[in-house]
Order: sequence, then structure tokens, then C-alpha cells
Amino acid sequence: MHRHFLLHKPHGYLSQFIYEKKRHKKLLGELHAFPEGTMAIGRLDEDSEGLLLLTTDGMMSEIVRSKTVEKEYFAQVDGLVTEEAIAQLKNGVEIGFKGIRYTTKKCEARIVTDLPDCIGEGRRIRDARHGPTSWLSITLTEGKFRQVRKMTAAVGLPTLRLVRIRVGTITLQNLKAGEVLEVPDFQTDDI
Repeated sequence: MHRHFLLHKPHGYLSQFIYEKKRHKKLLGELHAFPEGTMAIGRLDEDSEGLLLLTTDGMMSEIVRSKTVEKEYFAQVDGLVTEEAIAQLKNGVEIGFKGIRYTTKKCEARIVTDLPDCIGEGRRIRDARHGPTSWLSITLTEGKFRQVRKMTAAVGLPTLRLVRIRVGTITLQNLKAGEVLEVPDFQTDDI
């Protein structure tokens, strides 16, 4: 029988269980005693936080990573988000991917004024002396390497903090950074 987990991945952890380079990195196995064969469904880079689904079911991984499942991210950016920037993000922006220029697909984007409690304080980014920051939400069905960061930079708003809050219909809920919740009967309909 397969097992499934929700994890609020903290900043500074790799979305993997094995790292074969000499430099020590924080890995998911340091957060919880996951069963053998557990894999992360999709990834969040070392600097990103938020909802990470884990499973022992490889087929579930394929379904979630498909291009039909929405992933929603909250990005704290350098500067004030404008309606013009939101319109650009919604219509697709040009980013680089593996040395090739690529225009992102249309997506959902909006300014965020009220953060859910699950976002938490996070790590200290910088203080107000360095200018204003603001938050926006971006919902994608694709997921190129560091895509959200590249998208916000393309509209002049570099990402300072990135938190995935939703995959399909599954949300971060009230999980705090580093917390794990085992989901006893995880079905593809839940996504």
C-alpha cells in the first residue's frame, strides 16, 4: 500500500533525499522518517518554500506533474506590484530556459494583500530601508526551472521569497515550515 505526505518545505532544503556532491546540503529525510521509496512530486528549489507532495507511488507523481494540474505560488518581490505587471504576467513573458528564449503560457496572477498564516514570518529578507516589497500570486500549469523567479524578474520585480501554497486542490493548510502531514487515502481526484 502506497503512502502519501504533505510537507511544508522550509527554505534551505533540497527537494530530494540523496545528494552525491561533497558539500553538505539539507535534505528532506532530515525533516521526517519517510518510508523507503518516498519521492518528491515535482520540486521546489533550495531557496523556495511551501507545499511539497511526497509519495511512494510513481504513477501519482506522473499525474501531479502533468501540465493540467495548477500550482499556485506567492512571491514576495522587490518593489510594488502594479496592474501593468500583473497584466504582463497573465499574458506570458519571455524568459530563458536551457539557453533558449521562451514565452510562458498565459496564467493567473494577482496582487496579494492578505497573507495566509501558513506563510509565516519566514527568514529575514531585508529591512524597509532598502525599499518596499509586495506580494503577488501566480498560478501555473507548467513548471520550467525557476520559472516564477524568472517571470517576476522579467516584469522588473525580482523575487525575494517564494512559497508554493497550492497544488491542484491541495493547499498548504496550516502546516508550519518543516511540518509533515501523512494523507491516508490520497486519490488523483484530490488533485
